Amino acid sequence: MAMLTIRNIDDSIKTQLRIRAAQHGCSMEEEARRILQQILVPKKIQKGLGTRIHQRVVALTGGEALILPKRSAPRAAPDFAED
Repeated sequence: MAMLTIRNIDDSIKTQLRIRAAQHGCSMEEEARRILQQILVPKKIQKGLGTRIHQRVVALTGGEALILPKRSAPRAAPDFAED
């Protein structure tokens, strides 16, 4: 692993880093590593649930459109009135 020394950091930035490290329960050095990793390491873009379901259905059907049945009017609601 490489080492990095950063000089001439503004006091307010150092203070913010110290506070943020204390909030996360780690050292300032570890907090700086976490910040750099969050910014510089590309994240996997997670797809939403609907997109994942769509991709799975397309894979199962071979990309063909599904034939949807005709819709009918909903049945009448039950009548609970007393006679």
